[in-house]
Amino acid sequence: MPNWVDLATSDIDAAIRFYTGLFGWTAQISGDDFGGYTTFLLNGLPVAGAGPLFGEGQATSWSTYVATEDADVVAARVEAAGGKVLVAPFDVADQGRMAAFLDPSGAPFSAWEAGMMRGAEVFDVPGALIWNELNTRDPDGSVSFYGAVFGWSFRPGQVGGLPYVYCDLNRQPVAGVQPMVGEGWPADQPPYWLVYFAVGDCDVAAEHAVTLGARIVSPPTSITFGRYAVLTDPQGGMFAILAR
Repeated sequence: MPNWVDLATSDIDAAIRFYTGLFGWTAQISGDDFGGYTTFLLNGLPVAGAGPLFGEGQATSWSTYVATEDADVVAARVEAAGGKVLVAPFDVADQGRMAAFLDPSGAPFSAWEAGMMRGAEVFDVPGALIWNELNTRDPDGSVSFYGAVFGWSFRPGQVGGLPYVYCDLNRQPVAGVQPMVGEGWPADQPPYWLVYFAVGDCDVAAEHAVTLGARIVSPPTSITFGRYAVLTDPQGGMFAILAR
């Protein structure tokens, strides 16, 4: 299941100011051994991370990491199922082992094999990760791919009157698949994983985010399991907030 998210950003200092101001996080900045990687803490517990962009031309974006017991096995499954290994599995000192991939439709995601760093240690409370969602134009292909890679099962449903797919592990929902159908999806927008952070009040949090420099992509909207909004941070990183 997804157990970590981090932000690759063009301005780490601005990102720290924005997200600590929005979610009440504190920032723990690592030493040079980890390239100044920042771990965001909520009440002293890790909830997300942030670091610089990997290369020229990369856009500021949030990444979803799926927990695994063996990143090398996941990499082999990704290739066998038609995905692409962007970054082969490698050790992050004693913290863990990670790899980065593209699914067959082009959506990036990562895997995390825990060492000393297990991933996020708090979920589903205001300021913490609450949901991860794949937005794709090929939901059938995505179901086949992620089922083969992670062993997920899938249930069709609806959210806001539109088709939706729930990804289950051991009969518990761990992620979602949103088909990019209908209006509101720019033709040139590639598929992507969207991260959702819990908030106490969606409207208040969205307004606060705007005062901190965010842009509203989708305004606060009520759906079956709460009220959500999609935003971009001042550097363009897209994320969502959800109040249940």
